[in-house]
Amino acid sequence: MPITAMDLVANAKQNITEISVTEAKQALSEHLIIDVREPAEFANGQIPNAVNIPRGVLEFQVNNHPDFTGQHAAKIIVCCQSGGRSALATESLHKLGYRNAISLAGGYKAWAES
Repeated sequence: MPITAMDLVANAKQNITEISVTEAKQALSEHLIIDVREPAEFANGQIPNAVNIPRGVLEFQVNNHPDFTGQHAAKIIVCCQSGGRSALATESLHKLGYRNAISLAGGYKAWAES
């Protein structure tokens, strides 16, 4: 039986660390923020100082982005709209060597509602 997108997200969440909105707000000054939503979503609101690198091009662009080049040890919070894409993106970042990437549980939606 084929797996679903939500199965992929659930599997990714077993391999990454998620951070709550409260924890993220306390950690903002020591973390880089990658928002993996599409540009139109990002334009409607974002976490302060977040860098928008859409999920679909993350693996191709992150190593060339000036904020992340050579920053494999940097602390990174990854967010999306609700937490699914950021979980997948965080898992991909780990595979690319960004070992300190974590995902924002609930995504930007949870952030905006807090």
